[in-house]
Amino acid sequence: MAELKHFYETFQPSHYNLYLDINRETKLISGKTTITGHASETDIALHQKYLTVSSVEADDQTVEFDLDQKAEAIRIHLNQSGETTLTVTYTAPLTDTMMGIYPSYYEVNGERKQIIGTQFETTFARQAFPSIDEPEAKATFDLAIKFDEHPGETVISNMPEVRTENGVHYFDTTVKMSTYLIAFAFGELQSKQTKTKSGVTVGVFGTKAHQAKELDFALDIAKRSIEFYEDFYHTPYPLPHSWQLALPDFSAGAMENWGLVTYREAYLLLDPDNTALETKQLVATVIAHELAHQWFGDLVTMKWWDDLWLNESFANMMEYVAVDAIEPDWHIWEMFQTSEAPMALNRDATDGVQSVHVNVEDPAEIDAIFDSAIVYAKGARMLVMVRALIGDDALRQGLKQYFAAHRYSNATGADLWSALGDASHLDVGAIMNSWLEQPGYPVVDAKVDDGQLVLTQQQFFIGDGQDQNRRWQIPLNSNDPQAPLIFKDAKLSLGDYNDVRQRIGEPFRVNVGNNSHFIVHYDETLLNDILNHLDGLDAIAQLQLLQDLRLLAEGSRISYAKVVPLLSRFANSQATVVITALYTMANNLKKFVTSDSPEEKALKNLFGILSSDQVTRLGWLPKAGESNDDQLARPTILSAALYAQNSEAVKAAHQIFTDNKAQLETLSADIRGLVLTNEVKHYGSEALFNQLLETYRKTSDASYKSSIRVALTSTPDAQLIGKLIGKFEDADTIKPQDLRGWYRGVLANSHGEQAAWDWIRNDWQWLEDTVGGDMEFATYITVTTGIFKTPERLAEFKAFFEPKINTPGLTREIKMDIKIVTTRVALIEAEKTAVNAAIAKAVH
Repeated sequence: MAELKHFYETFQPSHYNLYLDINRETKLISGKTTITGHASETDIALHQKYLTVSSVEADDQTVEFDLDQKAEAIRIHLNQSGETTLTVTYTAPLTDTMMGIYPSYYEVNGERKQIIGTQFETTFARQAFPSIDEPEAKATFDLAIKFDEHPGETVISNMPEVRTENGVHYFDTTVKMSTYLIAFAFGELQSKQTKTKSGVTVGVFGTKAHQAKELDFALDIAKRSIEFYEDFYHTPYPLPHSWQLALPDFSAGAMENWGLVTYREAYLLLDPDNTALETKQLVATVIAHELAHQWFGDLVTMKWWDDLWLNESFANMMEYVAVDAIEPDWHIWEMFQTSEAPMALNRDATDGVQSVHVNVEDPAEIDAIFDSAIVYAKGARMLVMVRALIGDDALRQGLKQYFAAHRYSNATGADLWSALGDASHLDVGAIMNSWLEQPGYPVVDAKVDDGQLVLTQQQFFIGDGQDQNRRWQIPLNSNDPQAPLIFKDAKLSLGDYNDVRQRIGEPFRVNVGNNSHFIVHYDETLLNDILNHLDGLDAIAQLQLLQDLRLLAEGSRISYAKVVPLLSRFANSQATVVITALYTMANNLKKFVTSDSPEEKALKNLFGILSSDQVTRLGWLPKAGESNDDQLARPTILSAALYAQNSEAVKAAHQIFTDNKAQLETLSADIRGLVLTNEVKHYGSEALFNQLLETYRKTSDASYKSSIRVALTSTPDAQLIGKLIGKFEDADTIKPQDLRGWYRGVLANSHGEQAAWDWIRNDWQWLEDTVGGDMEFATYITVTTGIFKTPERLAEFKAFFEPKINTPGLTREIKMDIKIVTTRVALIEAEKTAVNAAIAKAVH
């Protein structure tokens, strides 16, 4: 198909002159793009989308052209091949889709304002200017911007501004870079700036709706991250500045535009005086992720989108490496273990999941490969495995070699494995390709068979799966030093079990540290030995035990009923990772009960038993000098107590609300969402609902907004649920970027599930018009899947989504999610009697 041919094959640009005249009033962009490059053939094409092209010139001579809308192309016939200069004059619309060049809206003192920003990844640069809009087509860029400017406005881009003439802002020539990394913004912005040790200017920009102090945390993290990366990579940051910009409307979490990184406000700006530690950690990892990309992704870029993982998996690992170095007291790798690892393991167990490396050509499908659980989380786990195998010295040496060989150019996964292999003297590619090229992961069965300790591997599935006899090269990480480093066969015998047990002097375990991407199914002998020595296990080992048991139960390898009696043994841990894993397991039991049933009452009693001692120990309000673990665990424990309808907890939350109702925003951010939710659920009124909704609309504090959203979507009042859904399409109240969270909140509320499900079915076309074509769009299907659990909902889900299965970008998600809901329904039917009997026994 013509539209799938890479345009770079016939025209290789070397330099762009971009002139953009942007009128916010008329929402029109007038542009002139001049491209110098080499035409390998006389018939060439440039990318465009939604452009109205008035003329095309080649070497100052007018040439004929055709717009091929299906292929998003301008097709041009040249008189001769070779070096040529193309000039395209055009206009384009300024849209509200959060793609291309678009306005972001916000309020200051009740006045609605806007700033203009950009989002060009994956294939949206072509909506702003004609180009070879492919990662391999690196070139230098001169950017000139004119706009309907008024005093007090700031304009920023990838490179510093060099001059202004006749209202046109000219920016310095960029280094060689891909089109999707170009960025600029203008409007009434405030900023704070500093310099790194090596002289790079670092700045944080936001609208004037925010307090100046909200920029401080990000500025500090950004500065120290760049300093860390320059040292770790042995490679200087290659640009004069690094701007971090918070956009009020932004579809993704953040975007690594070279020198001008853009973020959702929630992932950059925060109140240093009242923000939960968990939020600070999240913001820090997002900033560190994007700055990791300035080298890995920007300096060296994937050759084509099938190697997207090369950018994202690496940055996802490096964000933790960086934050661990600059904030060691946070123990940030624990967050990796409670977020990235289970997300990858859950998603990767469904048959039909994509591999980390996935072939893709059609622009409509490129956004669909941004599967956060696979390309980000699983890919990061792969690289954590590599790091554990080769060590940091070899990793850094290999990266230095990789950057030196491919700087200002493009690379493939094989290039990375080659560099790391040279540095470590290991065949890294052979080990990693088994993880990169095939979907899924193995379960390692460990059992004592006729006195012999035997390991076997096979692909693990949650639900039905087609076993294709896949094998992985598994970094075994056993506590038996005589076990091999890599387990690559179907079966492995480690010899006489009693000899092994005596030799190691502790229960036999594999995947120590939980860094390898597999789970372990121990037989009864081995599992009982581990459980009998539970107190001797570190927190990560306890988390891993709970994680693997949960997944084995989800995959029907064991019964959930067998896990229920074990939960109380972990209840009084003071390690956040254990508490998180425990309540992940406990919350999974909710699918086996229906609202307001005797079975749910028993489950609530179980939550009460699990949480009661911890509630007493931690209390509701933060204590001076308490550990990070206690700060992070408190919301999880209190949430469990409120689900249990612990009367003391409900009263305590109400009292805190009453004492602070005149200044709710000052409530400790750790518990604010729980206090507001408790109030809405148990003491709610229409007046409180209206007050919180109006506060949500007016506040610029993203953390406070999140607290209010969680509270309002939990209302049991059908009338108020209807009112809330009526606001879903009111962008002045709920921005499209935030809508998914509101939808999921109402859907997860048993009193609102039907209304939310009706809304998305009735207004799907509106949703597609508003956020379709965006990498976030398919996640509306994902979050719906996360809630549904009955045969009736499964039938409705299939009836609605199966006719949409051929929609570009949605095909894999719909197929996967039908399997996921089907599996959940079958599991509940098979297990609910035994599970509820086990819960009843545990609470009596």
